[in-house]
Amino acid sequence: MINARELTRRETLLLGAAALLSSLVQNVEAGQDTERHGISAFGDLKYPLDFEHFDYVDPNAPKGGTFSQVGATRAFNQNFLTFNSLNIFILRGDGAQGMELTFASLMTRANDEPDALYGLAARAVQISPDGLTYRFLLHPGITFHDGSPLKEKGHPIAQQMLRDFVGAEAADDATVVAHFAPNRARDVPLFAAALPIFSRDYYSKRPFDETTLEVPLGSGPYKVGRFEPGRYIEYERVKDWWGADLPVGRGQNNFDIVRYEYYRDREVAFEGFTARSYLFREEFTSRAWATRYDFPAIREGHVKRDVIPDDTPSGAQGWFFNTRREKLQNKHLREAFIYAFDFEWTNQKIMYGSYERTHSVFQNSDMMAVGKPSADELALLETFRSKVPDEVFGEPFVPPVSDGSGQDRAQLRKASALLKEAGFVIKDGKRVTLQGEPISVEFLIDEPSFQPHHMPFIKNLGTLGIEATLRVVDPVQYRKRVDDFDFDLTIQRFAFSSTPGDSLRSYFSSQAAAMKGSQNLAGISDPVIDALIDKIIAADSRTSLTTACRVLDRVIRTGRYWVPHWYKASHWLAYWDVFGRPATNPRYARGIPETWWYDQEKAVKIDQ
Repeated sequence: MINARELTRRETLLLGAAALLSSLVQNVEAGQDTERHGISAFGDLKYPLDFEHFDYVDPNAPKGGTFSQVGATRAFNQNFLTFNSLNIFILRGDGAQGMELTFASLMTRANDEPDALYGLAARAVQISPDGLTYRFLLHPGITFHDGSPLKEKGHPIAQQMLRDFVGAEAADDATVVAHFAPNRARDVPLFAAALPIFSRDYYSKRPFDETTLEVPLGSGPYKVGRFEPGRYIEYERVKDWWGADLPVGRGQNNFDIVRYEYYRDREVAFEGFTARSYLFREEFTSRAWATRYDFPAIREGHVKRDVIPDDTPSGAQGWFFNTRREKLQNKHLREAFIYAFDFEWTNQKIMYGSYERTHSVFQNSDMMAVGKPSADELALLETFRSKVPDEVFGEPFVPPVSDGSGQDRAQLRKASALLKEAGFVIKDGKRVTLQGEPISVEFLIDEPSFQPHHMPFIKNLGTLGIEATLRVVDPVQYRKRVDDFDFDLTIQRFAFSSTPGDSLRSYFSSQAAAMKGSQNLAGISDPVIDALIDKIIAADSRTSLTTACRVLDRVIRTGRYWVPHWYKASHWLAYWDVFGRPATNPRYARGIPETWWYDQEKAVKIDQ
């Protein structure tokens, strides 16, 4: 069924290169600034100073045409079902997908490296020996879309999105200097380099923290064109964009128009694709992928299907418990839910056997804990010996494998035993708390496509005496309820880069548990987890980072904070055959639509 794999370009920037800038401190000569054209978490770079373009692009790709698609997934406050705001940088409202195309950043990702950044607005960066001052040396001729130069209006740092950021200043027309607090988090400078560049003059006349449909002033490769809230939005290529011929921009952003279509219903969205109302879709519904792609355009060769590998960490997807609710604070109760879900039946009967079971928050990566702890993991775990369950010193928790019947009696007996052990007994046919109150839960979702997955799960919970219901609400109400933590269980999907860092705090830290609108939906609040996140952020090598991530994974899995769903390490693509594409795909991203282009000859053949 649905496996929300695709992240927006902005999310990739934020999650995809943890601690990149701070790694330069390791390479600073005593008493001197070090200047480099690119940076990575641990100093290694694929591309030299004089590189001409990324290997996964065609530098001679033609410009023109339209790329249209339905939005991929929900990311931050961007909703693929609707939008009512062009401000994607605040909590309120549903931001339009694709708005990140309108903003440039100081540095940008190389999608064939785990975590490297190279200069975009900044041609290079210099770092002071103490690692607290970063001088971004700008390319000449950088302007906003209204033609105003960065030196007059530029404010490259969004202060409200950064911790440990002291301030920024323009040393001269070609230099932006960022200052950071002592003992800052290792990857805070990353956000300074990867966040969008804002116009100080523009926002000095407008509130930054309000939803709006006024087109913001940007400096990226596209600007907002036509749009109708909740229906579609178009982005027009900036024909004279200053970054087009830079090494990081060459061969990319080739379409004159990038358009996002919005549908409230996935079935209607699919019919729109068959009618050529839009040209590209990544399929997230296994039933549709297995049974629906037999329409005339497929048989005539006008629509192509492709499966491309996804080598990024798959992360976690599942039903997350809101442990802020007293009734969900019992670990045995949460584990009983895990035993009540029959993944094998769901995968075969509903999802056509398309997926594998998720175990870890770092699924499909070296950071996932497997087997008993290694010597390095044990050494780190020993520092928390009295503060963690003994379980973490053995095999990590793995969801049970059922007999595929839909009601595996052995698993249900195990679930019942867990509930009894916690003191939750059956009274008048209902499972009750220690206070004698019936246990009931509500699953909250905002689209009906997940309904079939809930029904057998709810039935099994009923067998255990737990009353479970499903509520489908509109996207706006869903967003508010989730932001306010007004739910029992809801589905969450997240993934981290190959070099996770400060972004982990938003999902797992005690601070985020109490922060309205955070991604810590489960309400995880554990000093050991907080300390392990600090260890990950402070890791001085990939080996130590991987070790700390595996230990964090073990500890999180002991908490039974979620009922794990599923994943697949690939992308299902379908598109009308009007595109050209490079011979090589970037390893750590789809590269779509950034590296594709419109093929006029193919389009003419289809029209004929």
